[in-house]
Amino acid sequence: MEETIFIQIASYRDPELLKTLKDCLDNAEFPDRLRFGICWQHSDEDEWDTLDQYKNDSRFRILDVNYKDSTGACWARNSIQQLYQGEDYTFQLDSHHRFIRHWDTELIGMLKDLQAKGHAKPLLTSYISSYNPETDPKGRTQSPWLMNFDRFTPEGVIFFLPATIPNYQNLTEPVPSRFYSAHFAFTVGQFAVEVQHDPEFYFHGEEITIAVRAFTHGYDLFHPHKIIAWHEYTRKGRIKQWDDDSEWGKRNTRTHEKTRKLLGVDGESFDSDEEIYGKYGLGRVRTIADWERYAGIRFKDRGVQEWTTRNKLAPNPDVEDYENSFNPLFKHILDVHKGQLKENDYTFCAVIMELEDGTSVYRNDLTGPEIINKVKADGEWVNIRVEMQGPKPYKWIVWPHSASKGWCQKIEGRI
Repeated sequence: MEETIFIQIASYRDPELLKTLKDCLDNAEFPDRLRFGICWQHSDEDEWDTLDQYKNDSRFRILDVNYKDSTGACWARNSIQQLYQGEDYTFQLDSHHRFIRHWDTELIGMLKDLQAKGHAKPLLTSYISSYNPETDPKGRTQSPWLMNFDRFTPEGVIFFLPATIPNYQNLTEPVPSRFYSAHFAFTVGQFAVEVQHDPEFYFHGEEITIAVRAFTHGYDLFHPHKIIAWHEYTRKGRIKQWDDDSEWGKRNTRTHEKTRKLLGVDGESFDSDEEIYGKYGLGRVRTIADWERYAGIRFKDRGVQEWTTRNKLAPNPDVEDYENSFNPLFKHILDVHKGQLKENDYTFCAVIMELEDGTSVYRNDLTGPEIINKVKADGEWVNIRVEMQGPKPYKWIVWPHSASKGWCQKIEGRI
């Protein structure tokens, strides 16, 4: 039987789109079995942005959208999902990718192997390894990545960080994932119907809500243990949707509100089951509490288990005192005397938290202008706010970097 793949691509004024489509087709073992759903958000001013060569190709279903009519990535992705026509598999991507040879059969093989091991609905997803359009194919990362917990944002959304999969050279199967990536998600075709993007969502909140929604609908999330494709992360010098949309901030605020209510962040909730379990809500196969045990993350108080903050793979092990096993949000203000920050050409400043054994549990870099402006502000002290998840740190380090002197002297203090 010829198994088909529904490829979902939301593109916004992206010069990488055509290159992505060509590379996807050229490297597929069975390109005739691919079906593309593309939300092509473009401007007539961008003469290079054309899909003329694919408009009469029966494999392509193209939504021709003036960029001024776009309301964001989630709206575009939802629009694409309405084009699904019962394909065996679905594969959501961005419009800036490169692919390995025979990527299609590699993904289908991985999925079938997981199904043979009892996972009825496996979902392969990750923040995949990077490439640079300016130097490609040179510069492609050659190790597969996974997604680690980074932090809760002040608005209650979980952010993730990519990292190399430990011991990937010796792995023979995908590794469990807590999280979902909107730029790389391959699974059974029914996902395009069961877990659709909420078109009212804008950006932040999209991935963590779909991770939990997919899990509660019975999907088991995994990171591929080998490279299947590469993703371009910076989109340097290119227009993003929020550059053209003066209303994006309001939409993003509404997305934060819906995220908190759907997931129960800080104890917030929707008022009705219809909102919780509706078209863009949770499934009933598993509960949010099941996902929290699996992931080691608790929404009601933004708690995170140490197993998760130390970047151990899911599922988290059972613990005796489950309710007290979550580390709360740690907040601290670092006070650094301006006499310790004497340079006027700082390029950035690393803010680091360490445990007593020297293990780093937090790092955030202030930009050069950020640290210089803090030094120029009134008062004798520079105040640096730290919010982190995990065990209480033993000491802090502020380590500035100067354009003329390189790394300057570390400034340290006990918590």
